[in-house]
Amino acid sequence: MTKTLFQYRELFPTLKEKIQLSSCSQSALALPVIDAMEEYKESLIQGGMDWELWMDKVNESKQRFASLINADVDEIAIMSSVSECISSVLSSFPVNHGKNKIITTELDFPCIGHAMQTNNKSLGVTVNYIPSNKDYTISLDDYDKYLDTKTLLTSISHVSYYNGWKQNVKEIAALAHAKGSYLFVDAYQSIGNINIDVKDMNVDFLAAGAQKFMLGIPGIAFLYVKKELASKLTPKVTGWFSQADPFSFDVKRNNYSSYASRFDTGTPPVINAYVASAAMKLLLDIGVKEIQMYLEDLSDFTMKYAKSHGFHVMSPQNSTEKGANTALYFEEAPLIEKLMKEKGIIVSARKDVIRIAPHLYNTKEDIRQAIDALNSLSL
Repeated sequence: MTKTLFQYRELFPTLKEKIQLSSCSQSALALPVIDAMEEYKESLIQGGMDWELWMDKVNESKQRFASLINADVDEIAIMSSVSECISSVLSSFPVNHGKNKIITTELDFPCIGHAMQTNNKSLGVTVNYIPSNKDYTISLDDYDKYLDTKTLLTSISHVSYYNGWKQNVKEIAALAHAKGSYLFVDAYQSIGNINIDVKDMNVDFLAAGAQKFMLGIPGIAFLYVKKELASKLTPKVTGWFSQADPFSFDVKRNNYSSYASRFDTGTPPVINAYVASAAMKLLLDIGVKEIQMYLEDLSDFTMKYAKSHGFHVMSPQNSTEKGANTALYFEEAPLIEKLMKEKGIIVSARKDVIRIAPHLYNTKEDIRQAIDALNSLSL
């Protein structure tokens, strides 16, 4: 661990008793994040109600998310989950859009396919799934075969939740736009461990929640909507915070905001905004580029050490082609996860893999101990 990052390790109290390598599911909580929960609690105890303060915190969290992805704050909406983000985007397209299909992949998180299957009839489209290759990747040529001028929306994961494979979003965006398709990016597994620039990538929509590599907790997600698109779309799920002036309390008039906030719905998850804002400040103070370089080094170490113990690594073999998550094959992965937790080591199972997903606070020694423990369980 670099000297710069080592100083932050003491901010994570869980690490005094456990090894937490589960940032692909839930990261360890930092003291500033825990303090943010207390700050919200105190606002309730001392003030009872403070809408101005609460909305300042909500807007602060939007601003920090915008800074993380190089967007404008007017391009950010707040929701409860990525499931809600993709559902809201799909429901916002006009009925007479002139397209006949929407596309996702077999590697996307299931909520994407669920939302597409729910909205396909009302949109008058079919859902097409791009199959994965044997190594759980998809090539640009595969996208080219499936996308055409009748594609309304293409949804991809920046980083695969299953094995950490990282896609070239900029290339896929260029292809999608050449075919006349919008691009939705699920960045839940990349935000906080990979530098993201939505302007350079030229994506139309990007969504991510706070509980994974963003160092927060469940219950809040952020949706980026390209500035040029927002006013052209009409979300079908709405609420008073989607209005140009939520505090006008006009029950007879639906006056959508002209910005991405038209995708906001009801009262936002205020405590989650407190937490997310504090977590993102920590990421911004450290710098995601530095975190990314550090985690690439940990990825290299994880793969080499795992292979030296004979494990089948399901992730790409080059650390530049993956996120921080390294997936190891275990036929009974959920059971292994429970047994590891009993040893004080927190990892995350999905299907038939154990995911080792370090963050800025982890060390090679953490990973060594985790893989040694996995090896003892697999004997």
